[in-house]
Amino acid sequence: MKFEIKKIVAVSIAMLLLGTAKNLYAQTLTSDSATRRTNILFIAVDDLRNQLGCYGDSVVITPNIDRLAKQGIVFNNAYCQQSVCGPSRASLLTGRRPDVTRVWDLKTHFRKAIPNVITLPQYFKQNGYQSWCVGKIYHDPAALQDRISWSAPEIMAVTGAVGHKYVLEKNSKVNGKAAAVECVDAPDSAYVDGMVANAAINVLRKIKDKPFFLAVGFRRPHLPFTAPKKYWDYYDQNKIPMPEQATLPQDAPEVAVHSSVELRGYTDVPDSGPIPSEKIRELRHGYYASITYTDTQIGKLLDELKKQGLMDNTVIVLWGDNGYHLGELDLWCKTTNYESDTHIPLIIAAPNNKNNGVHTDGLVELVDLYPTLANLAGLPIPNDLDGTTMVPLMKDTKLAWKRAVFSQFPRPWMYKDQPEVMGYSVRTKDFRYTEWRNFKDGKVQSTELYNYQKSRLESRNLSALKQYDHVKSELKQLLDDGWQKAAL
Repeated sequence: MKFEIKKIVAVSIAMLLLGTAKNLYAQTLTSDSATRRTNILFIAVDDLRNQLGCYGDSVVITPNIDRLAKQGIVFNNAYCQQSVCGPSRASLLTGRRPDVTRVWDLKTHFRKAIPNVITLPQYFKQNGYQSWCVGKIYHDPAALQDRISWSAPEIMAVTGAVGHKYVLEKNSKVNGKAAAVECVDAPDSAYVDGMVANAAINVLRKIKDKPFFLAVGFRRPHLPFTAPKKYWDYYDQNKIPMPEQATLPQDAPEVAVHSSVELRGYTDVPDSGPIPSEKIRELRHGYYASITYTDTQIGKLLDELKKQGLMDNTVIVLWGDNGYHLGELDLWCKTTNYESDTHIPLIIAAPNNKNNGVHTDGLVELVDLYPTLANLAGLPIPNDLDGTTMVPLMKDTKLAWKRAVFSQFPRPWMYKDQPEVMGYSVRTKDFRYTEWRNFKDGKVQSTELYNYQKSRLESRNLSALKQYDHVKSELKQLLDDGWQKAAL
């Protein structure tokens, strides 16, 4: 998405005019004295969709995340910029959208396009914070880590180096994908996320007397769905709900969907064709168990924060890097512009916030986290970010907010040199409009339009229907105008 320079300048001026008032509010919201600085506990969860009790799911067991939700604000309509971990995380951590970072795949480092960018944790480090990374924050490969972001070497940041995705020897000895699920009677620390929680607690004890930005990244419920048996036992597999609307959207262009390649290749999943209903239920059971396992690790962090007396001057943010399909629309995993893949959980608990336990329907994006956390900490908001501080929305959760949010995805996925097509998508309160554009010349090859007034699942592409021409025209204009206009 390319936008006019004059619009960027206009938004920057507006942000400068608003900055002083917002920073004053943020200091009131988070500080109990002039000398006690606000800490940040930054919790990332890989492939976590809105499958949480605080988001209305009646089956999943997430007491600790739900506890955090009661301490903070739940954003009902939060979205990622690209529904796969590498680009999503690069966008959030730089505060720039994917067309600025030039990261649309899993192998490109954002510093190739923007070498001098100051990342979110780096910004806090430059402002006197201890900035630490435990677990997966940037994307996994060692080549995609960003040492300059942190005050100390990353801990367990690369999955391949840490291991412990599996416990069973028959799985752990497989070079690549083994089983998609594993249920073993083992302690939490037998798997990587239990190890991450323990390491993060040790770091917290070490840096508790200094202002800190502590980023903790959990890998489950990312595939494989592996968790200790006790978490599987919380659920009756026969009562795990099957996917709602397990068929592709009617009239959807072929470019918009995929063959669930991320799931295929695991030794217990067919390489092609239908997935048996018993396996579907087992996979969904594994996803639920993995969420509850991760929820327990998050609870340990929250308990330690309270034990150290840090709750009253620490902003806690929990976010998922993208959404997920579990058989809905006959899709598995992510890598689309659809609602299940782009809609993500986001909870922010800030000290002295008067709206604890409140939900807001305001449209927000992961790219908004950088300016929001700077604002909450009382730091100046850099004027070259692509997001908008959410602090005013936290103060008044019914405040009129963004008109739209934006995401994108390339095709083919796992391209070699550059994408052939890019799908640019705009989401408003009730609709999503997507244009699949030739990457070289920008020509629109196909379009999609979905109505979410009755369901968040895409049932039919309405783009070709005459009665929706006015909606399509309005959303096309919004997509062309870009995020700056939508944010005003």
